Amino acid sequence: MSVHQISVFLENRAGQLAQITRLLADNAINMRAINIAETKDYGVLRLIVDNSEKATGVLLEAGCILNMTPVVAVVVPDEAGGLASVLDVLAEGNIDVDYMYSMFPHADGKACMIFRLKDENAFVSRLTAHGLHVATKTELGLA
Repeated sequence: MSVHQISVFLENRAGQLAQITRLLADNAINMRAINIAETKDYGVLRLIVDNSEKATGVLLEAGCILNMTPVVAVVVPDEAGGLASVLDVLAEGNIDVDYMYSMFPHADGKACMIFRLKDENAFVSRLTAHGLHVATKTELGLA
């Protein structure tokens, strides 16, 4: 049920994000989600793209340092309290979330969150038992 997140390690200097996003655009790679975390000396750009294999090749060829991480995409009710209802289910099941961020909306207009966690199986089981939907790569338009 997981999708591939690409984490690119960047120097903290002007133009780094523009360079990466231009590189992806020039290679017809569409970003579906983006998040950046920073420390004093570097940033970590987290990406979900429509073709992770192609993106990884392009980024490595450009000299980027990166890794791939499995994450889970969850359809969240697009209404006030929608995310809270998902997080309540996780809290009641004592499921720890390492981090999360949102995806760009997709064609059907549903909200979707990306989750990174220690126990993907427990996470998915808990959500599906409560009628919540874990999105597939196909539903998200990912290769």
